[in-house]
Amino acid sequence: MKTLVCRCEDVTLHELEAAMERGYQDIESVKRYTGFGTGWCQGKWCLALCARLIQERGGDIDKPITPRPPYHPVPLAALAGLAELDARGTSDASDASDAAAEPEPSRGRR
Repeated sequence: MKTLVCRCEDVTLHELEAAMERGYQDIESVKRYTGFGTGWCQGKWCLALCARLIQERGGDIDKPITPRPPYHPVPLAALAGLAELDARGTSDASDASDAAAEPEPSRGRR
């Protein structure tokens, strides 16, 4: 049976134990070797469990893991689901909704 310790990166208990058997004894080294805490949740679901398992097996969890930002910079507005602000400080979303509500008059021949 497969026991997952990190669902995002599919890291198993066996892989965590194998890393420690190979000499990775601190939490940062085990994280880098196995990849736990580097998925979508960034360790929110698995970090406490992995830290406890590492400590139970004689590892060092005194130093925190090194958090990493997303690989590609992402504007906070995009993460928050907000439209980007234009130079005037108004939201593009309000301009777009006004344009959708009122069609522009035809500028070509009729």
